[in-house]
Amino acid sequence: MKKTIRDFDLKNKKVIIRCDFNVPIKDGKIIDDNRIVMSLNTINYAIDNGAKVILMSHLGRIKAEEDKTKNSLSLVSVRLSELLNKKVLFIPYTRGKVLEDAINSLNSGDVLLMENTRFEDVPGKKESGNDIELGKYWASLGDIFINDAFGTAHRSHASNVGIATYLPSGLGFLVENEMNNLSILNNPEHPFVVILGGSKVADKIGIIENLVTKADKIIIGGGMAYTFLKAEGYSIGKSILDSESIDFCKNVLAKYPDKIVLPVDNIVVKEFSNDVPNKTIKINEFMDDDIGMDIGMESVQLFLSTLENAKVIFWNGPLGVYELSKYSVGTQKVLEKIVKLNAKTVLGGGDIVAAASKLGYKDKVTHASTGGGVTLEFMEGKELPGVVSIMNK
Repeated sequence: MKKTIRDFDLKNKKVIIRCDFNVPIKDGKIIDDNRIVMSLNTINYAIDNGAKVILMSHLGRIKAEEDKTKNSLSLVSVRLSELLNKKVLFIPYTRGKVLEDAINSLNSGDVLLMENTRFEDVPGKKESGNDIELGKYWASLGDIFINDAFGTAHRSHASNVGIATYLPSGLGFLVENEMNNLSILNNPEHPFVVILGGSKVADKIGIIENLVTKADKIIIGGGMAYTFLKAEGYSIGKSILDSESIDFCKNVLAKYPDKIVLPVDNIVVKEFSNDVPNKTIKINEFMDDDIGMDIGMESVQLFLSTLENAKVIFWNGPLGVYELSKYSVGTQKVLEKIVKLNAKTVLGGGDIVAAASKLGYKDKVTHASTGGGVTLEFMEGKELPGVVSIMNK
């Protein structure tokens, strides 16, 4: 059991909170502030308990000096000030006297946000390479470290593992909530059903290998399904194919024939577009120029009957090209069913959470993970360095 922010006396302490403010910005505006909003519980708790709050986050990818101009956290500080209803002092530096003096001038309840931690990646990848001296320096700025950035928990960076090495440390509420909900899947109630979609089988090999022995059924949809159908010997036309994973699919199908559930019909088009005619075909009816876009209604019914008695459901990846309205139907129908079941349902981050949000089901499931790659690594059974490095109770 890891320590959390509740395990510390924060009054008058300089508390470094590693957040995930990696929000999408377009034309100088934040277009989705969900990651900022998700951090508010931890930040407000620190403020209410008299901490001097020092916030850190990355934003975007910093590979060259010119990347810095479009990835400053200054916009985040403005939005955060609005959400907290109090001033957030923004310091446009990641180290140095200006930053140090500002931190030393903080009063209890004050909030400071320093510049993008990944500015330290140019030159030398000091942040993402977990540079020892950088981690030690950042730790010297505070008294307590709280990791509330679940999105980077699978990375060993100076701003999480590095700081935690040198300071008393705990988890924030967001990371604690993620770990508690994802841990349901370590020893799930049965029947336990996994739904996997998305485009590439290669991205899900680790999950399949880890969960195929735990799950009662694994439903395969989305682009992944066409590689599995190809492995079964079907023609798939011009549908997406992960050719390097065909042998893996063959082996899984041969070893676990009663666990893998594949579509029995598909909606296909001749051109990747929402505006061209489509038709529903059986899986043995693909023409050479057909492109699979979504599961058909027979597949929907098959998937729903597979889910009927499930106690725990884990879902990663949509079942069709949900970004195009005509091909979100399969994903929508299954979401509609799941929220009515007496089952614990965990959506595994990324596109399926985006789809559930767009279709109005995100807040109706047990847990919608904020992670993308980190959730996948957790489901593969890998340790998360950003969590492992936190002190035990």
